Amino acid sequence: MTVDRGTSIEALGRFCEAHLDDTLATIAALAGVESPSLDKAAVDRCGAELASVLADAGCRVERVAQSGRGDHLVARLPGDGRPTMILGHFDTVWPVGTLARMPLRRDGDRLYGPGVFDMKAGIAIALSAIRALEATATPHPPIVMLWTADEEIGSGSSRALIEAEARGCGAVLVMEPALPGGALKTARKGCGEFELVVHGIAAHGGLDPEKGASAIHELAAQIGAIERLQDLRRGISVNVGLVSGGSRANVVADEARAVIDARAPTRAAAEAIDAVLRGLQPLRSGTRLTISGGFDRPPMERTAAGAELFARARALAARLGRDLAEGSAGGGSDGNFTSALGVPTLDGLGAIGDGAHAAHENVEISSLGWRSALVAGLLAGFTQR
Repeated sequence: MTVDRGTSIEALGRFCEAHLDDTLATIAALAGVESPSLDKAAVDRCGAELASVLADAGCRVERVAQSGRGDHLVARLPGDGRPTMILGHFDTVWPVGTLARMPLRRDGDRLYGPGVFDMKAGIAIALSAIRALEATATPHPPIVMLWTADEEIGSGSSRALIEAEARGCGAVLVMEPALPGGALKTARKGCGEFELVVHGIAAHGGLDPEKGASAIHELAAQIGAIERLQDLRRGISVNVGLVSGGSRANVVADEARAVIDARAPTRAAAEAIDAVLRGLQPLRSGTRLTISGGFDRPPMERTAAGAELFARARALAARLGRDLAEGSAGGGSDGNFTSALGVPTLDGLGAIGDGAHAAHENVEISSLGWRSALVAGLLAGFTQR
């Protein structure tokens, strides 16, 4: 990945700032079509809108059909050298009907609405970057844009596609929202979900409790052991978020279960958590345990290649008059998959804003232009001489 010294980030910046209204129009078009992950018809309506916008930007668009989830979109733009991937998603956590009570609205320098921050503004930024490159005849590599429809629910139907496309690319730019203040993400925790089921022996809670073995009491003891895995100073969090069990108050419970969320900053830490959870043993006679699940997103660890990508981004931002920082995130993204493959990955290139998944979700309008120029400059920098 060599830098094309003839690239003018300043010219790209001027174009993006001059066409800010186009970026806002793209955000409005996408956010105006609600796309909750579990509603295939709704997600596909948004996908159709996005496909139209991509085609208008000169991309060749392929719809990757899914049966139980929304269809994913792959958009390609020709160029010179090794391809670069732009990665993101267009599904959201907001159910159909949210726009009726949370309509898109502009208040000063903020655009509010469901899905604008996470992450339809990120898609618009990427499209603005593409338009800037084309309008200024700036050389760039072949660009593969992959927009998925199930990131918010774990990327079960898109992971194989993400990994297959990323393997042929020299770098991946992830259009997820920025950290507070606009910082990029050079590390993310791995994310896992486990289910612990305790099997006990039912008995009458008053007449002969000694004949039973309480799954609930065993689960309570196990939760105490699980909690000891947490080490926040090392970035390891383990949270028992859901518990259930039993049938009646006067019956010794013969089954209880817990759903456990686990986060780890490194592959080694994730493997250690996995090993401990799978190695749990019953503490009470008459009970047995089954554990399922695991880490479905590997950690995105800060690598030398990722740090180099960030250094390029910071240098470009400085030429745009911006001081760019980096940081890590406790949540995962599809960039976790590409980074785990060894493909240089830079995340958080999307919008600056606040309120992801919250009623005050918003993006900072005045930052959209320079964020678009930053992405355009990064793409231009991958052009081979």
